[in-house]
Amino acid sequence: MLIVLAVCVDFEIDPESLDAFLPIMQKNASDSLANELGCHQFDITQDPQSPTKIFLYELYDDAVAFEMHKQSSHYLEFNDAISGMVDKKSVRLLQRINC
Repeated sequence: MLIVLAVCVDFEIDPESLDAFLPIMQKNASDSLANELGCHQFDITQDPQSPTKIFLYELYDDAVAFEMHKQSSHYLEFNDAISGMVDKKSVRLLQRINC
């Protein structure tokens, strides 16, 4: 049984910042997939009824790969760039089990 770290992130974005936030988020996702060997999936989803609610589903090899993600230059740039845009953020770490 293969176990992979799943990272689930819920964002609530300031409505006035949404148009600026989305391309920054998309760049972080594409940079993560392109530059991090331990990052295998990085999905960005948006609630159609409440567009300021963004949900991320990310898959990493393990907790070490996720820690490397949080220390990467593109993540640090992303985190700085969205400062003041996020009203609320929650992160859950789960083990993904392939059957």
